[in-house]
Amino acid sequence: MMATLQSKICIPEDVLFKELDGEAVILNMESGKYYGLDEVGTRMWETLSQHGQVELACQALLEEYDVAEDRLQQDLLELVDKLVSEGLLQIDDA
Repeated sequence: MMATLQSKICIPEDVLFKELDGEAVILNMESGKYYGLDEVGTRMWETLSQHGQVELACQALLEEYDVAEDRLQQDLLELVDKLVSEGLLQIDDA
């Protein structure tokens, strides 16, 4: 399932997040794989986890970054889809 702006997301219980100097490391304990996020990716992760919905996170990020809305939406949806494919986020549209 591909993410949309209306997608509600949650972080699985077996995923750990740690911020280190503005960047982040995410561990999927089930697979044992580590993933890194740059500063912008880290802020996207934090905003997604705080708001729980892609569109709300996008609106919050638009207030922080000087970026075109369509570009931000595309980048955010791509990140969500990548994180979902790696088991680091779940789409909860039930």
